[in-house]
Amino acid sequence: MCAVFGALLGSCSTAYMSIWGPQSGNRTMVVCRFFMGYWPSKIPCFLNIVLMVGYCTIDCIIGGQMLSAVSGGSLSIVVGIVVVALVSWVVAVFGMGLFHHYERYAWLPQILVLFVLIGSAGPFFDATTQSGGNSATVAANRLSFLSLCLYVPNSWAAAASDFYVYYPERTSRIKIFLLTLVGLWLSFSLVYLLGIGLATGIPTHAAWSSANDISTGALVVAGFGPLRGFGRFCSVIVALGVIANSIPGTYSAALGCQVMGRYPKVVPRWVWSCVLIAIELVLALAGREHLFVIFQNFLALMGYWIEFMICIVVQEHLIFRRAGGPRGVIDWTRWEDKSYLPIGWAALAAFLLGWLGAVLGMYQIWYVGPLAELAGLSDVGVWVGCGFALVSFPPLRYIELRMIGR
Repeated sequence: MCAVFGALLGSCSTAYMSIWGPQSGNRTMVVCRFFMGYWPSKIPCFLNIVLMVGYCTIDCIIGGQMLSAVSGGSLSIVVGIVVVALVSWVVAVFGMGLFHHYERYAWLPQILVLFVLIGSAGPFFDATTQSGGNSATVAANRLSFLSLCLYVPNSWAAAASDFYVYYPERTSRIKIFLLTLVGLWLSFSLVYLLGIGLATGIPTHAAWSSANDISTGALVVAGFGPLRGFGRFCSVIVALGVIANSIPGTYSAALGCQVMGRYPKVVPRWVWSCVLIAIELVLALAGREHLFVIFQNFLALMGYWIEFMICIVVQEHLIFRRAGGPRGVIDWTRWEDKSYLPIGWAALAAFLLGWLGAVLGMYQIWYVGPLAELAGLSDVGVWVGCGFALVSFPPLRYIELRMIGR
């Protein structure tokens, strides 16, 4: 239930961000300029580039692990990583048109082999083991897991509207919201539950335990083990499926590079895609043994800031840009006009206060905040941080409007 509900919350945030822009496909980071100001919006823009590159690097490593495991080790992880990176590069370079065409069909074989995995690995899932520890410990662990399950689908919120660029301008916002919500929620819930199932079988199934000691990718391949040759074929399909996750991340990160300033903007998007793919490839190759776990822990830390950004955007929209109000109509063509955009001091202060709350409440490998200790070693960072951002932004924004007028 924590996984499903966490995926729902994260998908709602992403779906909300997907509806903004002069048309449904305006870049999300451009939209942030109208709600957070020209200079403060560069912070989430940069963080989003780092986040997308990090997730794509993990995808490359997992894809390489799976292709290597399928071959029985005859194909090295290095070659597998290169294959994933090259295919992602081709699609990302040629733009959103090719991406939409690819995604239109890529999901079908993926969903089929995932259901095959359920049939193959399902008998080894352990749904009977009870949670260990006292009631307070169990509750704290469940809240931390809920927060983690929220972070991952929520990480797409900073890029959500990028993927609707070819939709007609008059496309219903409700339709886009529901398409995003349902698509993300169902897909993440399915994969979450599969991952939980595989994890429950590790202590009781020796083959899975041995595979997990090798790599996460090898564990997925072991789940297809009873199917032998057909299982290896399905494993290859799953390994290639991480490409469908890497392409949109690289594409949005490239757009983010252009939004960072007027000089990066003159560099074509396809050039930035090439640069980012090269960075992902180097990181994946250099860190395939050690950086994987480091990246997982680091990206968990990165999950907080997006929710603070969303809190600010929602309040700016509902409180200060109410429909029909004097500031309700946005001239999207002026996204680079500093005299038209908000100064953004209120948004910056609320964003930093949100981070302060996250630091106080986070429960991560590298750091445990004092509020997390009071909560029984539970990760309450996102909830405390959102509270700080929600409480601080309205009065600060009101003062900013009174003093500056925009």
